[in-house]
Amino acid sequence: MGGARQPPERAGAGDQAQRAPQQPGGGRAVTFLLPHTTMEAPLPREEEQFRRRLARLLRPGPGRFRGLFAAAGWADLTVDGLLRKRLVRAGQGEARRPQPGQEVTVQLLGVLEDGSLVEKDPKLTFTLEHGDVIQALELGVQSMQLGEMSFLLTGFLYAYGQLGRNPDIPSGASLLYEVTLLQIQDSPHPGLLPPSVRISLSKQKRERGNFHFEREEFQQAVRSYQLALSILDSPGAVPPSPEEEEELQEHQVKCLNNCAAAQLRLQLFEEVLASCNAVLCIDPNNVKALYRKGKLLSERGEDKEAMNTLKRALQLEPTTKAIHAELSKLAKRQKGQPEPPIPAAMDKLSIQDPLVQAAVDQSTWMDPHCPQLFNDTS
Repeated sequence: MGGARQPPERAGAGDQAQRAPQQPGGGRAVTFLLPHTTMEAPLPREEEQFRRRLARLLRPGPGRFRGLFAAAGWADLTVDGLLRKRLVRAGQGEARRPQPGQEVTVQLLGVLEDGSLVEKDPKLTFTLEHGDVIQALELGVQSMQLGEMSFLLTGFLYAYGQLGRNPDIPSGASLLYEVTLLQIQDSPHPGLLPPSVRISLSKQKRERGNFHFEREEFQQAVRSYQLALSILDSPGAVPPSPEEEEELQEHQVKCLNNCAAAQLRLQLFEEVLASCNAVLCIDPNNVKALYRKGKLLSERGEDKEAMNTLKRALQLEPTTKAIHAELSKLAKRQKGQPEPPIPAAMDKLSIQDPLVQAAVDQSTWMDPHCPQLFNDTS
């Protein structure tokens, strides 16, 4: 426990020194300097017990998870065998399993193959099948009983994928969790929640959608944004104040614009236009929605409406080069002039339908020739 002995230094105001009592008849106190000692803080009790259970489960050395994916005593939760469960402590019976849509609270510890602790939460609360957590936890917790403690061993497919999670989970990493199911309860109806709580919950869903979007998990992103919208759209039992009403609408606009961005990546063009129109019902001057709508209308050949929509966007933001570029392209097409060739990077994608080209445009919704940005999500 003790550290290496350090050479004595002159005592200062911040030094810990132990003084000898003054001897009778002596006029001075003698100071003794103690060697520096590094004290390691003890692990919390739960983590210490977790480490002991891990030591019994894992063999020392590299590749410690590899054997567990084929070991006896584990139950496969998926047909590919990449998500497995091992019971540590039984729960309260089959009748106490959580159901989709219910809110659960778990105690969670998770390690990488080298033993690094990368997940720790004494009370993680989430709603099942809302996409709030990785699939390993969604599927694993649904298989558990209240009070149960189990190990969950997951390959990267049901964890953080090939991208990992900066800065602590590398690409393609397997994880071993110890999960205890602490509580199961029905999720509160959004309409019964005060506006401030609805706003907070919807923000969490939207941020989860942004997490999925950045990882190019666009279907999951749409799901999260739609859940956020359902929370905001629910008529509340408590009427919002004017300030809260404004904030609710602000979050609705963000969710709808983000939803349109994800729908665009999925080539759901009718849904994109519906999301843009919903934004414009709330905020008729939302430039991002006007630009995205005008661009898609132009690609569909609905030139008159596209021109009016893009002109409105230009009136609101006259310096935005992407809007100028789209209007210029539309005007040239109406005059029968040839449009600029598709950039080489786009040509390699063998895009035939111009709507598909729009869908795979750069994630910032930027014209290839004009670097004015429209960020996808907020």
